[in-house]
Amino acid sequence: MGHIIGVHTLVYADDPEAARAFFRDVLEWPYVDAHGGWLIFGTGPSELGVHPTREDGSQPQPLHEVTLMCDDIEQAVADLTARGARFTQQVETESFGRTARVAVPGAGDMLLYQPTHPTAYQR
Repeated sequence: MGHIIGVHTLVYADDPEAARAFFRDVLEWPYVDAHGGWLIFGTGPSELGVHPTREDGSQPQPLHEVTLMCDDIEQAVADLTARGARFTQQVETESFGRTARVAVPGAGDMLLYQPTHPTAYQR
């Protein structure tokens, strides 16, 4: 992997405190306080895929997207809902896996998915 030791993901939020509380309290990710409540979260294994910017040629797609991966989407949705998560899309089957969309307070939606494709990360 050369000199790169990891990936640092940035999430921009209109309400950073609410978004941080979601990652801390709902997703229960481990974190460090970098300074004065600026939380940096451990997100676990990750991978990066490169997609075309235009799917059908009519509209640009987002240039970057953060997705949350899980092993059992029904259990993940149930657990997150019990901890206060709100889903904007219920579980659906896509060509790459089973998906749902979860609202991150102040920061829009994130895709939650159980991949059916081979994954590049190691546990």
